[in-house]
Amino acid sequence: MAKQNDFFDSVYQVVRLIPKGRVTSYGAIAKYLGAARSSRMVGYAMNASFNEMPPVPAHRVVNRNGQLSGRMHFEHPFKMQELLEAEGIQVEDDTVVGFKELFWDPFTLED
Repeated sequence: MAKQNDFFDSVYQVVRLIPKGRVTSYGAIAKYLGAARSSRMVGYAMNASFNEMPPVPAHRVVNRNGQLSGRMHFEHPFKMQELLEAEGIQVEDDTVVGFKELFWDPFTLED
Protein backbone atom coordinates (compact mmCIF):
# COMPACT_ATOMS: atom_id res chain seq x y z
CA MET A 1 0.00 0.00 0.00
CA ALA A 2 2.88 2.39 0.73
CA LYS A 3 4.13 2.00 -2.85
CA GLN A 4 0.69 2.98 -4.18
CA ASN A 5 0.56 5.98 -1.81
CA ASP A 6 4.00 7.11 -3.02
CA PHE A 7 2.82 6.86 -6.64
CA PHE A 8 -0.38 8.77 -5.87
CA ASP A 9 1.63 11.49 -4.08
CA SER A 10 3.92 11.77 -7.11
CA VAL A 11 0.88 12.10 -9.38
CA TYR A 12 -0.53 14.84 -7.16
CA GLN A 13 2.75 16.75 -7.28
CA VAL A 14 2.69 16.74 -11.09
CA VAL A 15 -0.99 17.65 -11.34
CA ARG A 16 -0.46 20.63 -9.04
CA LEU A 17 2.03 21.96 -11.64
CA ILE A 18 -0.51 22.09 -14.49
CA PRO A 19 -1.09 25.79 -15.20
CA LYS A 20 -4.62 27.19 -15.04
CA GLY A 21 -6.20 27.11 -18.47
CA ARG A 22 -4.18 24.08 -19.55
CA VAL A 23 -4.83 20.31 -19.47
CA THR A 24 -2.79 17.15 -19.65
CA SER A 25 -3.54 13.45 -19.97
CA TYR A 26 -3.36 10.47 -17.66
CA GLY A 27 -0.81 8.92 -20.00
CA ALA A 28 1.44 12.00 -20.09
CA ILE A 29 1.60 11.99 -16.28
CA ALA A 30 2.32 8.26 -16.17
CA LYS A 31 5.07 8.60 -18.78
CA TYR A 32 6.63 11.53 -16.91
CA LEU A 33 6.71 9.42 -13.73
CA GLY A 34 8.49 6.61 -15.56
CA ALA A 35 5.44 4.38 -15.52
CA ALA A 36 4.20 4.72 -19.11
CA ARG A 37 1.79 1.80 -18.79
CA SER A 38 0.16 3.16 -15.65
CA SER A 39 -2.39 5.61 -17.07
CA ARG A 40 -5.14 3.75 -15.26
CA MET A 41 -3.29 4.15 -11.95
CA VAL A 42 -3.09 7.90 -12.59
CA GLY A 43 -6.88 7.79 -13.01
CA TYR A 44 -7.23 5.97 -9.71
CA ALA A 45 -5.06 8.64 -8.09
CA MET A 46 -7.31 11.36 -9.52
CA ASN A 47 -10.39 9.59 -8.15
CA ALA A 48 -8.76 9.54 -4.69
CA SER A 49 -7.54 13.14 -4.80
CA PHE A 50 -10.61 15.12 -3.82
CA ASN A 51 -9.72 15.56 -0.13
CA GLU A 52 -5.99 16.12 -0.59
CA MET A 53 -4.32 19.22 0.81
CA PRO A 54 -3.16 21.27 -0.86
CA PRO A 55 -5.96 20.68 -3.37
CA VAL A 56 -5.25 18.71 -6.54
CA PRO A 57 -6.75 20.25 -9.73
CA ALA A 58 -7.96 16.88 -11.02
CA HIS A 59 -10.26 18.61 -13.52
CA ARG A 60 -7.17 19.47 -15.61
CA VAL A 61 -6.46 15.77 -16.32
CA VAL A 62 -8.32 14.29 -19.29
CA ASN A 63 -7.84 11.27 -21.51
CA ARG A 64 -5.50 11.17 -24.53
CA ASN A 65 -8.27 12.48 -26.80
CA GLY A 66 -9.13 15.42 -24.57
CA GLN A 67 -12.30 13.79 -23.29
CA LEU A 68 -13.54 14.34 -19.74
CA SER A 69 -13.43 10.62 -18.97
CA GLY A 70 -13.23 11.25 -15.21
CA ARG A 71 -16.26 13.53 -15.03
CA MET A 72 -18.42 10.95 -13.25
CA HIS A 73 -16.10 10.99 -10.25
CA PHE A 74 -16.74 14.66 -9.45
CA GLU A 75 -19.52 15.78 -7.11
CA HIS A 76 -21.85 15.93 -10.12
CA PRO A 77 -21.27 14.97 -13.78
CA PHE A 78 -20.95 18.59 -14.97
CA LYS A 79 -18.57 19.82 -12.25
CA MET A 80 -15.40 18.93 -14.20
CA GLN A 81 -16.63 20.89 -17.22
CA GLU A 82 -17.65 23.84 -15.02
CA LEU A 83 -14.18 23.98 -13.44
CA LEU A 84 -12.48 23.89 -16.84
CA GLU A 85 -14.79 26.55 -18.27
CA ALA A 86 -14.09 28.76 -15.24
CA GLU A 87 -10.44 28.67 -16.40
CA GLY A 88 -11.39 29.67 -19.95
CA ILE A 89 -11.30 26.16 -21.43
CA GLN A 90 -14.15 25.45 -23.82
CA VAL A 91 -15.75 22.00 -23.63
CA GLU A 92 -18.13 20.52 -26.21
CA ASP A 93 -19.62 17.04 -26.03
CA ASP A 94 -17.45 16.25 -22.97
CA THR A 95 -14.28 17.04 -24.96
CA VAL A 96 -11.80 19.91 -24.57
CA VAL A 97 -11.96 22.20 -27.62
CA GLY A 98 -8.44 22.86 -28.91
CA PHE A 99 -6.99 20.04 -26.81
CA LYS A 100 -3.69 19.91 -28.73
CA GLU A 101 -3.11 23.64 -28.23
CA LEU A 102 -4.06 23.52 -24.54
CA PHE A 103 -2.11 20.33 -23.81
CA TRP A 104 0.55 20.76 -21.12
CA ASP A 105 3.46 18.32 -21.34
CA PRO A 106 4.90 17.55 -17.88
CA PHE A 107 8.33 17.11 -19.43
CA THR A 108 8.41 20.82 -20.18
CA LEU A 109 7.37 21.78 -16.63
CA GLU A 110 6.44 25.18 -17.95
CA ASP A 111 3.47 27.06 -19.28
